[in-house]
Amino acid sequence: MHAVVVGGGIGGLAAAAGLHRVGWRVTVLERAPEFGDVGAGISLWSNALRCLDELGVDLGERLAPQRDGGFRDRRGRRLTRWDSAAFERLHGRPLGAIHRRDLIKALKDAVPAGSLRTGTEVTEVREDGLVRFDGGEIKADLVVAADGIRSRVRHALFPHHPEPVYVGSAAFRGIAKLPHTRLSTSFDRGTEVGVLPLTGDDVYWWICYVTEPGRHPGKPDFGDWHDPIPALIDATPPEALLHHDLHHLGTPLPTYVRGRIALLGDAAHAMPPFLGQGGCQALEDAVVLAHAMSTTDVLKGLKTYDEERRPRSQKVAKESVRMGKLGPQLTHPIATKLRTAAARLLPAKAAVRIGAGITGWRPPRLPRPAPPRTP
Repeated sequence: MHAVVVGGGIGGLAAAAGLHRVGWRVTVLERAPEFGDVGAGISLWSNALRCLDELGVDLGERLAPQRDGGFRDRRGRRLTRWDSAAFERLHGRPLGAIHRRDLIKALKDAVPAGSLRTGTEVTEVREDGLVRFDGGEIKADLVVAADGIRSRVRHALFPHHPEPVYVGSAAFRGIAKLPHTRLSTSFDRGTEVGVLPLTGDDVYWWICYVTEPGRHPGKPDFGDWHDPIPALIDATPPEALLHHDLHHLGTPLPTYVRGRIALLGDAAHAMPPFLGQGGCQALEDAVVLAHAMSTTDVLKGLKTYDEERRPRSQKVAKESVRMGKLGPQLTHPIATKLRTAAARLLPAKAAVRIGAGITGWRPPRLPRPAPPRTP
């Protein structure tokens, strides 16, 4: 059986790795000249780490477990401590962080090199599995559309479905070198600043703030925020500073499948970043799809994939919108003071239970490769 994956980001490569693991032949068609991912770092919650286990992807020393930190206000006053030991006991895995480039490389290494094509523009995808691209066509048994939030495949399948909408916030992102930096998330009115240590003294930081769409300021001015936020911004080269308006698929899709096509990742359920679950949900999609394709025929497997993934991923997307309104997008001064007071009263061990229904998800088991025969 042959699957064509349109898009070589986290979701697309994870889908290819999963399908290859269960015995499919795969071809990944990536429009960009090389595999990569716009972004700096990514948090991997326990649900995502379990998916990577099933995919046979070992991140090794590239993964940075988060052991200490907490929530603060802009002046650095602690609101709630992050109890990493309690989190690991509850979920069985620590919260992890990694460079996006390293995650892409690890996923790419789990797919045969001959299955990967870059610089390939897909021009048509049909429900019967025919994929046309600049330079040829493939008749596939399965097509996985993992071509991102502005998915051309989704638009072709659902031409009248509303396009992604503005979340109400924009974000700065960057990576700087700053030793001995701890995990933290800091809040102010309409603003969230996250600090996520990576490996090798690298630190991924982001600023999410409420603003009108289309405004692209220069370097952010957060000099009056607590350490190490100003130092991280100053240590980030201007050419490495990212700024994006944030969008999501505000109207849920009625189905993730059409014919022999499965939508996956942001193409299916692009969500705001307020739970850190966008990439994690794409990894869940990939494992569930691979499992469905290993147990039954394609059309039945696609039905199973849709029935399992659509309710959960759309619930997570809805919860991410809600979390943004209660957190980084809260602007009313009285409401923000109440939020701060509530955070101070929250015990550290209780804080790690927030979102446990999402991060506690466990993937289906994928078939393991047969051990080599001894002569």
